Amino acid sequence: MNTSLTGKLRSLGAGLRALLVLTLVTGVLYPLAVTGVSQLLMPGRANGSEVRADGRVVGSSLIGQSYALPLKKGQGTADPDLRWFQGRPAAGLGTNSENTRYSLLLSGATNLAADNKVLVQRVEDAKAAVVRDNSVPGRPVHPADVPADAVTSSGSGLDPDISPEYARLQTHRVAARNHLPVPEVARLVRDHTEGRALGFLGEPRVNVLELNIALKELAARR
Repeated sequence: MNTSLTGKLRSLGAGLRALLVLTLVTGVLYPLAVTGVSQLLMPGRANGSEVRADGRVVGSSLIGQSYALPLKKGQGTADPDLRWFQGRPAAGLGTNSENTRYSLLLSGATNLAADNKVLVQRVEDAKAAVVRDNSVPGRPVHPADVPADAVTSSGSGLDPDISPEYARLQTHRVAARNHLPVPEVARLVRDHTEGRALGFLGEPRVNVLELNIALKELAARR
């Protein structure tokens, strides 16, 4: 056999062996190792930070969801279901157009400037709605009491958390709608308020999904 051809075949064989080894290591062994370690050390995060209630998965603690009433005929936007704590406005980049089986909001910021007329009007409308929806007899909400996160979306548009201030602002309305004592609903908010990570990172927050699950359990015991 030609010497040069023999050398080429050997080189080809070596290349194929290297490809197989690298495929096995990086495409099989490494992913299995990472998956195994993550399942062992942090199974909740590895599986999407699932939140369970009534024996089933009801969402993720990392992604906000809406608490709205069914759409009425001719209605473009559903009204909020005021029995529940409401999250931040979900104003992402739009809705999905490929997988139309699910009504999903595309994550991302709108990038509108602070003085943009559309954004200003959106904030004013949201503030008016927060004041209207959360004012109860003997306990009106004043526009100055509305926190920023109640009228603005997060950078992702899918923030699962709200500020303790916004949660407390909703307490009287939630208590009235569910026929619950205000102190008990306020206690739920306190119990579900998380502090800053490591004591100094981020801001105190309340996970809306977890708070509403606790609210449902409280209402069921009454």
